[in-house]
Amino acid sequence: MRIEQDSLGPVEVPENVYYGAQTQRAVKNFKASGKTFPPDFIEAYLLIKKACAMANASCGKLDADRKDIIISACERAENLFDQFVVDIFQAGAGTSFNMNVNEVVANLAAELAGKKKGDYSYIHPNDHVNMSQSTNDTFPTASHIAVIWKAEVLIKILRDLAKAFKVKGSEFSEVEKSGRTHLMDATPVTVGHEFSAYAFSLERCAELLKAGREILLEVPLGSTATGRGDNTPEGFTELALGYLSELSVMPLRKPVDSFEPLQSRIGLSVYSGYLNVLARELNRIANDLRLLNSGPTAGLAEIALPAVQPGSSIMPGKVNPVMAECLNMVCFKIIGNHTTVSEASQAGQLELNVMTPVMTSSILESLELLINYLPDFQKRCVEGISVNRKRCRELILLNPSLATLLSTEIGYDRAAKLALESMEKEIPVPELAVEKGLITKQKAAVIFKKYLEQ
Repeated sequence: MRIEQDSLGPVEVPENVYYGAQTQRAVKNFKASGKTFPPDFIEAYLLIKKACAMANASCGKLDADRKDIIISACERAENLFDQFVVDIFQAGAGTSFNMNVNEVVANLAAELAGKKKGDYSYIHPNDHVNMSQSTNDTFPTASHIAVIWKAEVLIKILRDLAKAFKVKGSEFSEVEKSGRTHLMDATPVTVGHEFSAYAFSLERCAELLKAGREILLEVPLGSTATGRGDNTPEGFTELALGYLSELSVMPLRKPVDSFEPLQSRIGLSVYSGYLNVLARELNRIANDLRLLNSGPTAGLAEIALPAVQPGSSIMPGKVNPVMAECLNMVCFKIIGNHTTVSEASQAGQLELNVMTPVMTSSILESLELLINYLPDFQKRCVEGISVNRKRCRELILLNPSLATLLSTEIGYDRAAKLALESMEKEIPVPELAVEKGLITKQKAAVIFKKYLEQ
């Protein structure tokens, strides 16, 4: 162990770690989940430290040697994710995590300067690494960057999934089947219509996620503790954002009002809302697939999902729609995460919303779940879906709603009676209409051609 000091006194820290006293206190204080922030967020935070060192040097507040050592230390830290050990549930605003970053960078800088870990005489965690910064402006800035990075990956995956549904829509475009509204028989559609609609809804979600990036490009870096930019030199905010934009490869901009983004978490809340919309759409689609696949003898059985594993420990030969079921559970988690974000977004008081850590971790978890699972869902489920043409034809011929297609010929009331009689006698509507003399066999062949010949 080594002894480090913070404002509360001495703290024992393991000799082999790069974090320091405040991180060690946080490790002891916060053991809620055992989970730490993901690499994307750590990388975003390290970029902020680099950008701020560059801006402080440009403003004449930090000498060139210290700037270079801080930048080098940040680059070394990118390979030491195991040193960022503070639980995602921690002190409000993320102060403990910010100090974790500051201490790791400072101790790496100490080694680069030929000093021992814990010797902050040359590079201090607060005085140099955290210069012109506060947790209150750096943590939400890192949050926005990390979410944008992850979202860009998800958008591509989502568009690929939409294309897979679109391909199936084309493949099944000629397969007529019973439509259903209120879970009751309705006028016919094709299986292709259903799958093309799934594709379009996912494309819409991808566009929402892309559009949501705009609000996240506004970051509060330079606002420091309460929005006034205390302890920053003139021109720091513009320089820091310029450097950070280059490092992150995104056009970050400062807010119109420097106080609002510390008080409010609109950006994160809105983006979580888009993920919530996506989760609900995916959930709906997964439910449809399970329903259309239900059977094989006592359900709809209009499509067949790929058999990827045995479905029961007691019923031989049973196969379940496991990929769709897993997607359901992923979606439930994302919806739950959005509830967390929603509650946290209104939990700030006065100059600061301190609930950013749980908002950030929830959104990043939702993105990670979708990024990890959707490619497998596409490959192991969607791309292997087949259609049961025989079953679709069998059900459509017994569909009483086919009488709707006769409404313009025989009127609504007579068509309704025909539909009821068709159900009662279990005779297809086209056959019954001809039998009762309501239309000729030739007329029936024209009106119901696509269903009779399928």
